[in-house]
Amino acid sequence: MKLKSSLLMLCAALSVAACTDPNRFGGGDDALATGANGAVAGSASDPSSPAYFKQAIGDRVLFAIDQSTLTPEGRATLDGQAVWLLQNADFTAVIEGHADEQGTREYNLALGARRADAARAYLVTQGVQASRLQVVSYGKERPIEICSDETCYAKNRRAVTVLAGGLSS
Repeated sequence: MKLKSSLLMLCAALSVAACTDPNRFGGGDDALATGANGAVAGSASDPSSPAYFKQAIGDRVLFAIDQSTLTPEGRATLDGQAVWLLQNADFTAVIEGHADEQGTREYNLALGARRADAARAYLVTQGVQASRLQVVSYGKERPIEICSDETCYAKNRRAVTVLAGGLSS
């Protein structure tokens, strides 16, 4: 009986010890796949992630009323996007053109297309391959702010760079 109790205690102790091994699933402390800079892969602190692109660099440029000419602020954002895209060649992008609610549907679709084209053309001049960039216009159909006020209109006059790909790395 004493031998049976001793064996039972030994098995229980070994079972508990096995549960505390951080490498039992082969991941250990690296289970979150941290990068060279210590950032969690795919997070906003990982410079190669779409979340970083959107939050740290900026995924949109804004335009003046009835304009598709890039502002200095817009060019600065696109400069950052170009650098990121050149460093992360496995990503492609769709540049969405948007307009505010003023004007006809047809006019705003054309204006959105000109805005998306302006952003795409600028990225190409910065070295991004044209084959990696597509454009689409939504005109006034996808506002991010809904109100009949200039503060809303200003946010809706934009070109947004939406990333795709990057899953192979």
